[in-house]
Parts: sequence; C-alpha cells; structure tokens
Amino acid sequence: MCRNIRPLFNFEPPATDEEVRAAAIQFVRKVSGTRKPSRANEDAFERAIDVIAAATRELVDSLETNAPPKNREEEAAKAKARSAERYAR
Repeated sequence: MCRNIRPLFNFEPPATDEEVRAAAIQFVRKVSGTRKPSRANEDAFERAIDVIAAATRELVDSLETNAPPKNREEEAAKAKARSAERYAR
C-alpha cells in the first residue's frame, strides 16, 4: 500500500471530501507510475481520480464498526512515533 494513503474509516469527525480526493490522487499516481500526467493523459487521470474518490466515499460511508471512533491527533502521534523508531536505526 502506498504510504501516503491514510486510513479514512472510523474517525471523528468523519473523513472529508478533500481527504477522500487526496487518497484517490495518491492511488492514481501510484497505479499510473507518474505524479503528473502528460497533456494527452490529463483527462483520463482526472476521470480516474473522480471515479476512485466516489467509490472511496461510498465505501467509507457504508462501512460499519462497533469500535469507538479514532482520534486523528492520537493516530498521527502514533504514526510519528513508529516512524521515529523505524528511522532511528
């Protein structure tokens, strides 16, 4: 999984449309192997982002869990600690 794509489910407040679109952009970049498409591929790139963002929003909105919602700041702190430990070696 691309490290820049963050989990979006079960957060309080819920994932925003901007977060969903950012994840879709990262996914399309990873799959296409390019950060910025050529002019010939711009339309296909944008369509893919729109379709993936819509599918992601539908998925995140339809998932259910009994777990309490996660706190974004706490999850970010945990990720930062894991990263510091990983790169301290």
